[in-house]
Amino acid sequence: MNARALAIAAALFMSVTIGLHGQGVPQYRNFTLGKSLASVSTTAGISSSEAKTIHQRPALMQELEWRPSRWVTGSSSPSSDPVEQIGFSFYNDQLFRIVVDYRSDLTAGLTDADMIEAISALYGTPVKRISGAVRTPSLNDTESGSVLARWGDTGLAVVLYRASAYRAAFRLMVTEPAVEDLARKATIQAVRLDEQEAPLRELARQKKERDDDQAAAEKARTANKGGFRP
Repeated sequence: MNARALAIAAALFMSVTIGLHGQGVPQYRNFTLGKSLASVSTTAGISSSEAKTIHQRPALMQELEWRPSRWVTGSSSPSSDPVEQIGFSFYNDQLFRIVVDYRSDLTAGLTDADMIEAISALYGTPVKRISGAVRTPSLNDTESGSVLARWGDTGLAVVLYRASAYRAAFRLMVTEPAVEDLARKATIQAVRLDEQEAPLRELARQKKERDDDQAAAEKARTANKGGFRP
């Protein structure tokens, strides 16, 4: 690897991550797949209360976003960290997906080959596409942009995207395939349950609205009746 690619790798992955075949479990920087929401929020230095609950059944699905400071701590100097934001997805309090969007200003001029070479320094050789194989793009692929390269084994999948024009130039997605599959199935079931329960929720909303109106009218009646003089 040439000096330029090494420099890119260092900039992209400060707080270095453990690669596919490194020691330990799969992670990006200090964020380890499989960790709890509390653990990830502590590492990021943000409150776990900032997480959004996406679904509560049949599994608890939560998401948390983190934006690194654009300034060096304790200094007026701008940060050289190229990360714009990181999104964390949890399935039953287990981190299974990390989505990293990189800053356009700090990746300007970098080619697809530059990014692939830099990330390969950490995750190994990209997975080669099988000739003639047809892969249906996932929803994550569709929303993330064009796939540039993939790395992975049975316990970890890493995908680099050239993002669409309205977002950052590059996106990196790190997932645990087995848990992501469980999360995908749970999401489908959650949407189905939401659709089935929608009529009952609407009836409950209407009843609450009527009860609130009735309670407000009764309160006004009590307050006004005694003092009313025709």
